[in-house]
Amino acid sequence: MNNENAIAVISDIHSNVYALEAVLRDIDLRGIKTIVNLGDTLFGPIDPVKTAEILMNRPNLIHIMGNCDRYLLQEEMNSITFQYVKPLLTQEVLAWIQSFHRTWGDEELLFCHGTPFSDDKSLLEEVTPHGVVSKSVDILMSELASVPQKLIFCGHTHVAKSVWLPDGKFIVNPGSVGLPAYYEEEPYPHAMEAMTPHARYAIASKNHGSWKVEHILLPYDYELAAQKAERNGREDYAYAIRSGRAQII
Repeated sequence: MNNENAIAVISDIHSNVYALEAVLRDIDLRGIKTIVNLGDTLFGPIDPVKTAEILMNRPNLIHIMGNCDRYLLQEEMNSITFQYVKPLLTQEVLAWIQSFHRTWGDEELLFCHGTPFSDDKSLLEEVTPHGVVSKSVDILMSELASVPQKLIFCGHTHVAKSVWLPDGKFIVNPGSVGLPAYYEEEPYPHAMEAMTPHARYAIASKNHGSWKVEHILLPYDYELAAQKAERNGREDYAYAIRSGRAQII
């Protein structure tokens, strides 16, 4: 299959090297040469070192800085995930993370982790006291009014979604490669859930002047990843990886 002009968009690996290897294999089999990673790459209890090694050996891969990538550049953080991952990272890996782009794009495409303006906010959803709700079309058009690009890729929430706006902008979240669900207390208790254990990514390709977007759900040996998370004391990650649902604590 000749997809040399296509772009594969991956996001939110969270150190799940088993899902990453499956996704990269699939991308390579499709002949796609350009890969953009939307961030939150190593922050997880599975295999951050191997994840970094694989990605650093692909120098043409474009990386966006996620909030969890940024956290790893700090000296300290009150997080069990940070306390597991940070001591494993060499200065070489930290310098690599530091080289990630805040956003990246061209005249047509924009890639960011959360929103074009913040790495720790969701573009398509908002968390309210009553749960997670989708932002209205009017709010999205207002928030993106200063963004010239028409096709915007974002991650952060781990839930694959595509939203078309009346002003012609098209927003795509490719979903998470390695962590299909999570639960958080802040700003209000909420869960984000993909509802299946698949590794996810997206493909964008130009088709007769318009952009075609495909969401890919890829089976892989998620049991291996879940078992590794359990061995590292993270039943919450194991539950999410096996089920695509969040363990409510």
